[in-house]
Amino acid sequence: MHLFCHDNPETVSLETEVADARPGKVALARSPFYPGGGGQLADRGTIAWQGGEARVVGFEYTAGRLWHLLDSPAELAGAVEARVDPAFRLMMRQLHTDTHVLNALVFQAFDGALVTGVQMAEDGTARMDFDVPGADSDRLRALEGPINDLIRQDFPVRFDYVPMREAQAEHGLIRSRSVAPPPTDDGKVRIVEIVGLDRQACGGTHLAGTGGSPPVRILKIDNKGRHNRRVRIGLATPSS
Repeated sequence: MHLFCHDNPETVSLETEVADARPGKVALARSPFYPGGGGQLADRGTIAWQGGEARVVGFEYTAGRLWHLLDSPAELAGAVEARVDPAFRLMMRQLHTDTHVLNALVFQAFDGALVTGVQMAEDGTARMDFDVPGADSDRLRALEGPINDLIRQDFPVRFDYVPMREAQAEHGLIRSRSVAPPPTDDGKVRIVEIVGLDRQACGGTHLAGTGGSPPVRILKIDNKGRHNRRVRIGLATPSS
């Protein structure tokens, strides 16, 4: 599914119309919400209508439609305003962009190592699992400085869609064994490019440039077996 938030990640409030409704859930003509997936948490927020407001507590897909699950049994109709929590959206965009920077460096430093899992958390941390047989923790931990150098350089982040067959044919474009985005209805896959650094298939929401993120810290390296290493990162705060 081609999501509005993929092309408009900075839009956190949108006036739209109800496309369909049931008690406690609603499908919108356009939605600014990211429903989660690929390791990124779903957006938080509310939907307001004349005379009421409800919190969005989840999402589900049915018959090709994205349904917003509400904390109210209301059955909506007509014009509404969908409001994404801006602070949470920004944090997810920062974390997601930072995981791309980490992924690029691991891919380059460890002979095309693939991602085997990724998960972002509501506390401003994320973990990425890599297939890097024999990699020692010190080599991975040493990437913290280069990650932050690339963040400070503010590389632009761009998006495009290419046919799935082309994406599969280009080495390194589909880099994950478990979280690659599904194709759109017209058979294309979304490509996220950090210009001059990296290019790979991905969903979710990202920054317009790496400089929109604070520095990150590599918090921990876990050995998850002969082939997997888990790298935990966190957004740095002024006091950290």
